[in-house]
Amino acid sequence: MTQPLSDLTEKLLHFARKAGADAADAMAVQGTSLSIDVRGGKLEQAERSEGIDLGLRVFVGKRSANVSASDVRDVTLTEMAERATAMAREAPEDPYAGLAEPSQICSAWDVEALQLSDPSPEPSPEALQEDAARAEATALENKGVSQVQSASAGYSARNVFLAATNGFTGGYARTDRGLSCVAISGTGATMERDYDADSRIFQGDLRSPEDVGARAAIRAVERVGSRKPPTGSYPVLFDERVASTLIGHLLVAANGASIARGASWLRDDLGAQVLPSALSLHEDPHRPRVSGSRPFDAEGLPTRARDIVADGILTGWTLDLSTGRKLGMPSTANAGRGTSSGPSPSTWNVALTQGEKTRSDLIRDMGTGLLVTSLIGSTINPNTGDYSRGAAGHWVENGEITYAVNECTIAGNLREMLSKIIPANDARPHLSRVVPSLLVQGMTLAGN
Repeated sequence: MTQPLSDLTEKLLHFARKAGADAADAMAVQGTSLSIDVRGGKLEQAERSEGIDLGLRVFVGKRSANVSASDVRDVTLTEMAERATAMAREAPEDPYAGLAEPSQICSAWDVEALQLSDPSPEPSPEALQEDAARAEATALENKGVSQVQSASAGYSARNVFLAATNGFTGGYARTDRGLSCVAISGTGATMERDYDADSRIFQGDLRSPEDVGARAAIRAVERVGSRKPPTGSYPVLFDERVASTLIGHLLVAANGASIARGASWLRDDLGAQVLPSALSLHEDPHRPRVSGSRPFDAEGLPTRARDIVADGILTGWTLDLSTGRKLGMPSTANAGRGTSSGPSPSTWNVALTQGEKTRSDLIRDMGTGLLVTSLIGSTINPNTGDYSRGAAGHWVENGEITYAVNECTIAGNLREMLSKIIPANDARPHLSRVVPSLLVQGMTLAGN
């Protein structure tokens, strides 16, 4: 019979103390995942995995070490504790290492209010195969689609439990149900590919396979006849599918780990304007049915809502305990971790202020420029914010989409780009990053 995760973490802490550790925290994750791939209406691949992963971090003074394993026998737990403690004794001292104070840890939360786990039964492989097959069949109904590269459906469920010698114990369950389809239009050298996908915590919230397949097909067909755009300086509209990457670059630059290393183009901008004054970037780890929600962080601190950017002004860094101590600031309860590594700062659910105009309005207003629907590779200078990425999408002429675009590069500087973004109103509210389409004026395009 499988031991409760709470028992496993408590055993790890007990063995760590017995091995000579001054303090420790332990993490246990038990999960199941199932994925099905369909091609040509037939099952192409099926995978299922089940297992438990354990992680133990120990402290000997200001020295620490982390070990992990997937064996729950007591002999293995003892060896983990002994090995971690021996490693910690040899590790360099870190004056900022250590657990949270007992007064800092989360003592009460309402996991049910967050709705992180769907109580519905696990779907059968046959049900997942049917979903994938329906998505594929719908995509192939589009006469412009020559083939479907892949149609996949998946499900995962996991339980997470964290305990530490400072008195914190807590856990929660998570589920995820996903569906994706990749369609191809054209043949030979004229083939173009695009996709659609959906992922939800609750199976009942998932879009229909027909919707996913049809949208993948439309996107692939819209890319027929792609060619390079002209070279020059033009406005660029980042479609909602890719716009969150721009905000992602800002989040990386505002991460306490980047600031502590001095490797951030925002390192001197705390309290400065980084977005237009009408825009805010809000983090809320307590949104129901959203993948980035959690009641406490990986160090047992209570999560809370905050503005990363308020009315265009950068208000603070994203911090765990260690980076907060390095920077002389309190943790923002943003520690994330896996079983094989220690905590590091990570953002939860973020939302950018939406605009009043639709994406179509911005296309009309931009005149002549590029609508980007996919990005390829990246060259981002973390110190200066210089930005360069491969892009594909559609060329806009006189406010109307005229032809599909591929094999071009867009470039600029993130500080300048973000300072003048114009948001649409089309962000999907169920995502962890709620970011609408974003118009950026005056980027450099390299095409023909």
